[in-house]
Amino acid sequence: MEISKQEHQINEEIRDREVLVIDDQGTKLGVLSAKEAQKIAYDKNLDLVKIAPQATPPVCRIMDYGKFCFEQAKREKEARKNQKVVEIKEIRMFSAIDTHDFNTKVNQAIKFLQSGDKLKVSVRFRKRAIAHPHLGEELLERFREACGDIAVVDKPAKMEGRSIVMFMSPKASK
Repeated sequence: MEISKQEHQINEEIRDREVLVIDDQGTKLGVLSAKEAQKIAYDKNLDLVKIAPQATPPVCRIMDYGKFCFEQAKREKEARKNQKVVEIKEIRMFSAIDTHDFNTKVNQAIKFLQSGDKLKVSVRFRKRAIAHPHLGEELLERFREACGDIAVVDKPAKMEGRSIVMFMSPKASK
């Protein structure tokens, strides 16, 4: 974690000849020299901060820079807290799966989807079962129908090596 992540030029770092100055109440003071703007900021016991360096003339604002940085960090922290990290959960099945085991996998998948996670469903073929890929496709189709009311298929069933893989995600809530 960096101690100083400074992306704004403040006070003496501003080397432009003329800048458009906005005071701490948000009022435009007009185009002034950087020295005059700094003097006004120092008289108010605040900082002169360049907020739009690409504008002509560059826009500077008179503000308490420490307070500004603190509030910006607080907003970023709040935004990170409200983010939901979507995980990809995986459900693995074999081509010869029994009914109860299949239902257990479906219930687990529904739980994952309801918590907002994406799902990777794979059917693995053991030994000679690879000769019958249609069984795996039928199994994935049954799985898709069982989760159909709460999930949509992102990527349809596709053969990858000795397994067939399908990706699902929860339906968008209204």
